[in-house]
Amino acid sequence: STQSTWELLIEQMYLRYFLDENNKRVYTFKFHDPETNPTKSAHPARFSPDDPYQKERIACKKRFKLLLTMSEAPQL
Repeated sequence: STQSTWELLIEQMYLRYFLDENNKRVYTFKFHDPETNPTKSAHPARFSPDDPYQKERIACKKRFKLLLTMSEAPQL
């Protein structure tokens, strides 16, 4: 199937961000910020319900006491 130029352009555009001097996110489509540092992806990682590494990740978090259920609730 043939794709239009617009569809090809949309596939290549990924929202990215960098932090400004006030540590606020500045969103862009560019791969480098004005100071030529690489920008970070603004998209979350893909989620798979068939996560093959779930048990290992939970075991590691339990070992180092990083599970949210193992810490105290934050004071509001």
